[in-house]
Amino acid sequence: MANAKLLIYCTQIGVRLSYIADTLLGTDGLLTDSKKTFLEHTGAKINYSAERIGNEGLWIQPYGLLSEDTIREQKTDCFEWEGNPVFFGTGGDLPFDIFSASFYLLSRYEEYLPYEPDEYGRYWHTNSLAYKEGFLRLPLVNTWVQKLIQLLGARFSELTFVHTPFRFTPTYDIDMAFSYLHKPVWKNVLGFYRDMFMGRFEQVMERGNVYSGRKKDPFDTFDWLDQLHEKYHLEPIYFFLTIIKRGQYDKNLPARSKVLQGLYRRLSVKYTSGLHPSWQSGTDGWLLQKELDMLGMITGNPVSISRNHYLRFTVPHTYRRLVAAGITADYSMAYGTINGFRASYALPYRWYDLEKETVTALTIHPFCFMEANSFFQQGYSATEAGEEMQYYHDTVKKVNGEFITLFHNHFLTEQREWIAWRDMYAQFLEKNGTVHTPSASSIS
Repeated sequence: MANAKLLIYCTQIGVRLSYIADTLLGTDGLLTDSKKTFLEHTGAKINYSAERIGNEGLWIQPYGLLSEDTIREQKTDCFEWEGNPVFFGTGGDLPFDIFSASFYLLSRYEEYLPYEPDEYGRYWHTNSLAYKEGFLRLPLVNTWVQKLIQLLGARFSELTFVHTPFRFTPTYDIDMAFSYLHKPVWKNVLGFYRDMFMGRFEQVMERGNVYSGRKKDPFDTFDWLDQLHEKYHLEPIYFFLTIIKRGQYDKNLPARSKVLQGLYRRLSVKYTSGLHPSWQSGTDGWLLQKELDMLGMITGNPVSISRNHYLRFTVPHTYRRLVAAGITADYSMAYGTINGFRASYALPYRWYDLEKETVTALTIHPFCFMEANSFFQQGYSATEAGEEMQYYHDTVKKVNGEFITLFHNHFLTEQREWIAWRDMYAQFLEKNGTVHTPSASSIS
């Protein structure tokens, strides 16, 4: 955030410019459309207009996107500046309009345009400019802002910025709390004979040992995670799938399960927790409020944060429903088909409703790594996924961002097929999780 000495001049102060300037530089209230005020200002200043004004300020020539109030196809021809891709080329001291380009990416402008969805009806990463131009693995907007700050600092030595510290926030989606326990007897019997018939004798033995009490349910990794969080001073966030209506993609224990309620209550007492809205809540609108109410009743606290199951969401419709339901922070901004930076940004920011041209109260927390993407979509081994996660950690740390990981409890078991992933995660935390991090719930 900039101190109060930075002034931005523009010929017309619009909601788009106010939003993006405040998001990137913390300049809310420091915009002016008065050339006289701009010329008389003795501190640091940016001239965001079509013409250079003498040698006054750093000149950024507008591309035009921020003065529009429509949504239409934009020319996004990319070229290189300071070793990074940019678009919306203009004149000025920067060869592109950093404000318009950042607004385009953060608002998810391209997701309001017609596109071909993936098999689950989601915005497919292959449609995105970031994927097509090869910067999906970069928090590009953060990098642009760093370079802008450097340019401002070189011109105005008195200008100082208060940088947000790097944060690491591990998060977990509880899609299936238990593999065998607490499910109806007929399901375990059916599963037992299915495993026998298919020759999966290891599962047969495991199921029998768990059901007889000789072994812990493999998906119950919560005590192990507790130990890691305590050891490395971590403050994780849990997102709970709270099933009111069971379906093809919603297979957790029902919300009325006393065992599930006990687990959710125990975890929510120790950690920040939120709703994992079910797949069906994306179609059946009434379910979202029912699930929120149920989880609030279980935990004894109002629910204000969320992450959608299967990362199923569309803009603006899903976000509007979350806002209407009282959600103030959402952690869904990533792809369910590949790891990377969906919004090209690695810090929390307010959601801008592009159709209504309104800055909302919903804070978006983008994340860039989910282990399921590494395994199912990208075909990585545990070792390769660990290297990928380390890359994203280091990349976000360079821009003082918020690095959020997403793991599922059933990926962290001691089962033969998952033990390497469990070990990989423990090793990652040992290397990177020793710094105390502020609670994400304190971010507004």
